[in-house]
Amino acid sequence: MSEFLRLSISISAVLWAAVLMLPWQPWRIRETLEPENSSNDRDLTDVTVVIPARDEAPVIGATLRALAAQGRNLSVILVDDHSGDETAQEALKAMPEGLLVIPGKGLPEGWSGKLWAQQQGLRHVATPMTVLLDADIELAPGMIGCVLDRAREDDLHLVSLLAAPHLSHFWEKLLMPAFVYFFKMLYPFALANSKNSTVAAGAGGCMMVSTRVLKAIGGVESIKGAIIDDCALAGKVKSSGYRIWIGLSRSVSSQRPYRDLAEIWNMVARTAFTQLRYSLGLLIACTGFMLLLFWLPVLAPLFGAGSSAWVLALTGFALMLISYLPTLRFYGRSPLWTLTMPLAAALYLMMTWHSAIRYWQGERSRWKGRIYRV
Repeated sequence: MSEFLRLSISISAVLWAAVLMLPWQPWRIRETLEPENSSNDRDLTDVTVVIPARDEAPVIGATLRALAAQGRNLSVILVDDHSGDETAQEALKAMPEGLLVIPGKGLPEGWSGKLWAQQQGLRHVATPMTVLLDADIELAPGMIGCVLDRAREDDLHLVSLLAAPHLSHFWEKLLMPAFVYFFKMLYPFALANSKNSTVAAGAGGCMMVSTRVLKAIGGVESIKGAIIDDCALAGKVKSSGYRIWIGLSRSVSSQRPYRDLAEIWNMVARTAFTQLRYSLGLLIACTGFMLLLFWLPVLAPLFGAGSSAWVLALTGFALMLISYLPTLRFYGRSPLWTLTMPLAAALYLMMTWHSAIRYWQGERSRWKGRIYRV
């Protein structure tokens, strides 16, 4: 047992060293985009923003006021996806001019709710560029112009930005930076942005796409049943020979609070098993890797490992903290939060297993009162 334990600890330390030395360095924060000019005099005639909205009355006003501050002649289309609250009324109060509100039609068979709402809005787009924006995303002044410039300068056909999470409550502080960290580990941005790699990733909260390219790939109808629709769309664009880019931004922020663990748990469980392609083998492999990487360095001393194993365990633990530190620094969090990574990893692993259990019980996903069956 002791030999197996020492071997496992050694493998854990070596894997952490390999993570830090990977050429694409997924743990680093290099792919970022922030506006340099916050002027609201930018001409945005070439851009239409499409927002699917379902029960978003508390946040839609701030979202639209932020859009109104982006520049002149920006077209905004909001699809009210059968809201049970005052989403449409709050939207019209916040943006009385330049906003088209479309009442959503019934959800057809085979479509996810968000993609169907986007599809209805996209039918009215007549500009060269389209921004697919979630209803809870607030953009800093100048952000749309900044994304437009990046797309034109680098000849990009899809640019997406992972929104800065809401970080007011304890569970948000514990789990949301870790969510970004794990997302970057799963979809390394350097590989996603490289035309020489097949890795593709998208952030559906804020995504600018060439309208021509979107039509060329068959629109969102080509991925109409996707649960992880942002990565599915990015994959479709990239596999069709077009250029994509994904990054982080503090100027794209989520207004959606997660006040307790249950809210984050349900958000993750909605798609976690989908990430693993509903594979039990991948789930077991993921569990083994998570335990090996995030918990063995912590628990090794409890098993009476020798001094050499202790050193290796401490090395692995230190490398784990180093890999998480850039994400925390980007969001202005204390380095002490690195110590919570084993706990965050354990919670995410349990959420993934819960996602799998839901799937085996016949539920593929649930969101905003809709349940998608297997």
